[in-house]
Amino acid sequence: MATSTPAVMDSLAPSAPGQWSFGHVTVERVKSGPLVLSRNGDGLLVRHSLTAADLSERLVAGVTASIEDADFGQDEFELTMVGLVRSTVDGALEAWTTYYRNSLNELLDGSADFAPIHEKAQEWVRGSVLDLGSCFGFFPLRLAKAGMSVTATDIHPGTMILLDAVAPELGIDIKTLICDAGEVPAPDKSVDTVTAIHLLEHVDDTVGEKVIAQALRIARQRVVIAVPFEDEATACHGHIRTFDLESLRVVGEKTGAPFEVFEHHGGWLVLDAQ
Repeated sequence: MATSTPAVMDSLAPSAPGQWSFGHVTVERVKSGPLVLSRNGDGLLVRHSLTAADLSERLVAGVTASIEDADFGQDEFELTMVGLVRSTVDGALEAWTTYYRNSLNELLDGSADFAPIHEKAQEWVRGSVLDLGSCFGFFPLRLAKAGMSVTATDIHPGTMILLDAVAPELGIDIKTLICDAGEVPAPDKSVDTVTAIHLLEHVDDTVGEKVIAQALRIARQRVVIAVPFEDEATACHGHIRTFDLESLRVVGEKTGAPFEVFEHHGGWLVLDAQ
């Protein structure tokens, strides 16, 4: 029996002004009012009155709070986020450039929730950098904007295609690589630092060990890992496991490499790759 291939979302595909839809999720911009979710059978409708100034990574926390009592999985969360961006500003590249520029500015001026994590990670990197599981790529963009040689990687082609499209609009030179963080097509000892910022909580123990092994293989100097500390894994963000300082210490010990573990807006594991 023939089976259909699931549609792949193109976050740069054309859409009607003020509206975006993919699969069963539709997002509409209205004149006024809070973000409202409604379901009709299998369909999800999201209405909002965001402006261009509202488009940034800060939306993640706002949307997470808005759906706290809703049965939201990672796919619906991500589609909602894409829809909010695309329905707020007309034109795909214009919308995403607005989102990226606002987010990067907030991360650099320290007003974004994630800013202290990026600041700490940048303190630990040395020389050239390969970032694993970059997602939208804000941390690699930060490093590249500071003049560093950096490669962003992600398993999802769409995020790297989007980053390739937006980076020139921001005047930033960055390299991208589509790959699984557990199977990275990069030579041994080919960069100075490998980073994995809020990646390990998205994968199980076995995959996590593969990711760290790849990072140690590729890095000449160090591997910098950051994870959130959560009482429960946040499912809508794709988290499947939690960490504390002791569990991070166990992860470090398993590698056999010298390491340091500490807490700063979550947990950190820094491995010596030399």
